Amino acid sequence: MLKKSASLVALSVIMAAIAPAQENERGRVQDTVTPKRVILEPIEIRAVRAGEKSPFTQTTLGKAALGKNNLGQDIPFLLNQTPSVVVHSDAGNGVGYTGIRIRGTDATRINITLNGIPYNDAESQGVFFVNLPDFASSVNSIQVQRGIGTSTSGTGAFGASINMSTNETRTVPYAELNNSYGSFNSWKNTVNVGTGLIGNHFTLDGRLSRITSDGYIDRASSDLRSYFLSVAWITEKSTLRANVFSGKEKTYQAWYGVDEATLETNRRFNAAGTEKPGEPYDNETDNYQQTHYQLFYNRTLNSRLNLQSAFFYTRGLGYYEQYKAGQYYMDYGLAYPMYGGDTVFTTDLIRQLWLDNHYYGMNASLQYKDEQKEIIAGGGGSRYLGDHYGKVIWASNGGVEKDYRWYNQDAFKNEIYAFGKWQQQWKKKTTFFADIQYRYVQYDLNGFRNNPGLFVSNRWNFLNPKAGVRYALRNGFAYFSWAMANKEPNRDDFEAGQENQPRPERLQNLELGIEKRKPEWSWGATVYYMRYRDQLVLTGKINDVGAYARTNIPNSYRLGLELQGGWKPVKWFNGQGNLTLSRNRIRDYTAYTDDYDDGGQKTEFFSNTDISFSPTITGAATLSFTPLRHLEIALLPKYVSRQYLDNTTRKSRSLDPYFVQDLRAIWTIPQPWIRETTLTFQLNNMFNARYEPNGYTFSYIYNGVTQAANYYYPMAGLNFMVGLSLKM
Repeated sequence: MLKKSASLVALSVIMAAIAPAQENERGRVQDTVTPKRVILEPIEIRAVRAGEKSPFTQTTLGKAALGKNNLGQDIPFLLNQTPSVVVHSDAGNGVGYTGIRIRGTDATRINITLNGIPYNDAESQGVFFVNLPDFASSVNSIQVQRGIGTSTSGTGAFGASINMSTNETRTVPYAELNNSYGSFNSWKNTVNVGTGLIGNHFTLDGRLSRITSDGYIDRASSDLRSYFLSVAWITEKSTLRANVFSGKEKTYQAWYGVDEATLETNRRFNAAGTEKPGEPYDNETDNYQQTHYQLFYNRTLNSRLNLQSAFFYTRGLGYYEQYKAGQYYMDYGLAYPMYGGDTVFTTDLIRQLWLDNHYYGMNASLQYKDEQKEIIAGGGGSRYLGDHYGKVIWASNGGVEKDYRWYNQDAFKNEIYAFGKWQQQWKKKTTFFADIQYRYVQYDLNGFRNNPGLFVSNRWNFLNPKAGVRYALRNGFAYFSWAMANKEPNRDDFEAGQENQPRPERLQNLELGIEKRKPEWSWGATVYYMRYRDQLVLTGKINDVGAYARTNIPNSYRLGLELQGGWKPVKWFNGQGNLTLSRNRIRDYTAYTDDYDDGGQKTEFFSNTDISFSPTITGAATLSFTPLRHLEIALLPKYVSRQYLDNTTRKSRSLDPYFVQDLRAIWTIPQPWIRETTLTFQLNNMFNARYEPNGYTFSYIYNGVTQAANYYYPMAGLNFMVGLSLKM
């Protein structure tokens, strides 16, 4: 736990005492010093977010909605109730390494930005929220755009984009202490403090967090620490803000999954570290620190024109450590040692695989807005330098010098992009939208760990147009949009060899939606069609170094219907829900299977197969009851239909459907001396369902029979979290 020092508690009390605020008739604090003309809202996110009248499918969650579930689980789990979302966790309880899929699209195809600055890893294009523990406690809002959405910075949005904003200004001083505890010895301790707006110009906000958990899976422990610091100088026409935030994680590896046979007898089994004789190796861990530096300058040029600029630098350094048994010296470029005249060919060893990277760049936009139109023009650039190297730090049979490096490959990635967005209102009810983005990507790789002689140099020019129209209805609106996106392959895709290099992927996306709202009810429906060309998928095909590589397939698509609704017939009940029905198909697909009998691989052709990890049905709901003035009880059901582990649509290689229900109770305790005291209790998987939202498979032929080796990532059964929040 974080230790609460006497000085911190004193600071909290002093800040609460000097806060220039007053109580309104409902007992809530309201600001009394909000300046009339200074810039309080972050304009940098306007360049990447879909506006209120944009014709794109979107969901935005504010700080209050995020805070209800923020008891220690990672950001994907805070988005679990939003449409078309499936989340998973290596450790089984939402702490540590987690993942998210939206419309069946994994995180490598979801564009993530922090205050408009790219967050996806430049090479793998994945998203590792574990590197930003408790970042949600500093987030003011999250917007999820499903589909391609509007132009943004960073990697291509191939199924969704998620933008997180931290830069909203809080005008009064505050101090918050948030602590929670739950199953598997899970702790979350957070301190948030802020000065408010001093002299109508200066603000300082800070956060310190620690999250620890033993994990549901055996030894899948997490020790996560982070801080966030933001300082701003605000005037009538400009804002200068600097953010520094960092996360440091140490997690015991749990990424191997549980094989199908063991799943029936020991769902919590963890194969990591078991190559060591006797007890599993106690430091089979992932260790990484990532620090972000962000600088923003925004200026209002006149009543209609705003200038936004941002500069960023991200520093990452870390490794994962493994105990490996029976390793050949030659595989590590080492000479065979000799003892007593005998040559030793193999050894047990401990190795570390390191990633040392730098990522920096800038973006800027000019934003014009009047009563009829909004025009945004902008662009930016970035440079990534990544060094991949491996160390052998111990060998049971010797023959290795201290911190010996057996590989050292670097990579460079440069990106330049520009975009223009135009939104025009016509005859009050109709709004037209056009958006075009240009991306130039240069990516050079100087070898791979298992293929050090392979050098790859790529240059791409991508043009990504978008257009749409929104029409205002009585108590609602309807919209239609078309968008196209192009995306470069990931680092691992290029290890296929010089003769089998992957091609970029292309997606065309149609969205047609309608939404109606009244105080007591709301409903909405969206039909989407996403057609891919050259989508990269796993086929079982082995590349030049014996690894399973993704392969371009000519034609695939996703066709779906997203339904949303809300109903509030009485003051004490509010129901919200969503349901997605989809069809996700690969038109022509060839699967490769290892042939252990005759060697090589055999092929099998399929037509109109399901895309892996793309459920036909997903649904979620939040049913909130307020039996007492200060008590809210919510039921949170979630359903996900069958997901296939590969693209063959074989039930034997799939994840079973699951239906999980959580229960949440929030009691706001009236206190005369503290602004808000909240006690939250959450019961996860209250009916103890056995389910696995993620896994993987590989197939082989042995004794003339095709067999599949399935591995799963099981989630915890009945578990709980309880949290206490003090706001001053």
